[in-house]
Amino acid sequence: MLIRLGYVSISKTLESMVNFHNITYTEFMKNNNLEKLDKVIKENFNTLTNILKYNQKNNIHFYRLTSKFIPLATHKDLELNYIDKYRNLYHEVAKLIGDIRIDTHPDQFTVLNSTKKDVLENTFRILEYHYKVLEALKIKNPIIILHVGSSVFGKENSIKRFIHNFKLLPDYLKKVIALENDDKIYNLKDVLNLCQTLEVPFVFDYHHYRCNNEGENYLDYMEQILATWKNIKPKIHFSSPKNNTKKDFRSHSDYINCDDFISFLEQMKTFNTNIDIMLEAKAKDEAIFRLTRQLKFKTNYKFIDDTSFIV
Repeated sequence: MLIRLGYVSISKTLESMVNFHNITYTEFMKNNNLEKLDKVIKENFNTLTNILKYNQKNNIHFYRLTSKFIPLATHKDLELNYIDKYRNLYHEVAKLIGDIRIDTHPDQFTVLNSTKKDVLENTFRILEYHYKVLEALKIKNPIIILHVGSSVFGKENSIKRFIHNFKLLPDYLKKVIALENDDKIYNLKDVLNLCQTLEVPFVFDYHHYRCNNEGENYLDYMEQILATWKNIKPKIHFSSPKNNTKKDFRSHSDYINCDDFISFLEQMKTFNTNIDIMLEAKAKDEAIFRLTRQLKFKTNYKFIDDTSFIV
């Protein structure tokens, strides 16, 4: 079983040298500041270029692009040409991607089952934005990860709304969406049933499962979870709680608990499936390398490179 590890958004190692920049709509409107917005977008392309070069040199094959890559791209009052105007920059970045798997995970404002018209319209814009960026970057098997979202009027009605609104999406968006279990409302069983109904991949989040379950053993459902990925390599989210108190258990720790991670991998071995694991740790890439050093000390896993190994 081949495991590849990934991280989210910004490299902690590079953080003092490169970062993603933002501009608010208020700042933009002060002087209709297209020049500043253009500068910020180009700086973000430069940041992504440096991150991809860093990932390549350190054998990191899995990476999540920030939702804020193009500031104001989804603002309802701004028609921003964020694809064609920067087509050459997308092309240059695409050449650097190589075998790096890149996905996106829209923020909390993306609620496909919202009861509010403006939220739903904003959600459609956000999904369109993520798709267009992934397409411009020529990402193979693009994936946009969503939570089920709202539970207004109860879980059953909310799932029905999700299905109804999902069917309103154009086919090209339906084909790239994957769903993830969350830490409060929609558990493993809820999301698996929904994924099977809609025929979309299920991104299993181990930490969210620990926070939100009905006593079920995730291993009893793992074969079905992996099957939702069909011809795409499955991906899983893994993080460790900040601490074991009720208050902080849902929060992500800076690093990964190595013993918990080993236990998880040993249980997953029975499925003999290659998996990409996104580490949702606050220390980002530094959490990957700390974990791999610990794995080399505590296990006999065969390392292929800095972040890939066979269990």
